[in-house]
Amino acid sequence: MPSITAATTGTCRRYDLAVFDLDGTLADSFGFFVANHNRLAQRHRFAPIAAHEVEHLRGMSPRQVMRHTRLPAWRLPLVARDFRRLMQAEGHAIACFDGAREALHALHARGMRLALVTSNSAQNSRRILGEDCWDLLAHVECGASLFGKARRLRRVLARTGVPAARAIYIGDQASDAEAARQAGLAFGAVAWGYATAEALQACNPEVWLQQVSELQALGGA
Repeated sequence: MPSITAATTGTCRRYDLAVFDLDGTLADSFGFFVANHNRLAQRHRFAPIAAHEVEHLRGMSPRQVMRHTRLPAWRLPLVARDFRRLMQAEGHAIACFDGAREALHALHARGMRLALVTSNSAQNSRRILGEDCWDLLAHVECGASLFGKARRLRRVLARTGVPAARAIYIGDQASDAEAARQAGLAFGAVAWGYATAEALQACNPEVWLQQVSELQALGGA
């Protein structure tokens, strides 16, 4: 499995642009998602999940989870919209993982360009990241559909002018890996997010990050 060292060659960094997912990658929001899943399931008439199922579901791809909970694809945008609204109203305790904000500042200080592609709203994302980190981002794409991030990644490349070969998308789910590949970016998988390490390793990421502090190594020495 490639490690964070694959992001650098000697003391030179391999990527000029790091695009980040938010939930499960920079933001510690999995507990909020689990706590509110069944509220959304009742409202939108898909299957709830029991506490003992959570770890098993973390090993599934988002499409597999949708099949397991009998959530039709046409209803997903409505569920995502309501999840964003719940987070806006009740998710004020959600914060970045320890070390994530520091990593963004360190990467920016080393001259790396940063961007965000997330399914979450701009309002939630800005609150969680804080104004100081928000201002570090060269481009932001919020409200992306779960399976529509590739188009948003291509837009980031166009707006920043960075070639796909010099860019990496950092995420925590198989759908993030799929989007990166479709847009021609490398994929960096984090071990601390929504999906299990085993599920992400099956995606063959170019970079594997086991601890939040390893994000800083994307910027080289």
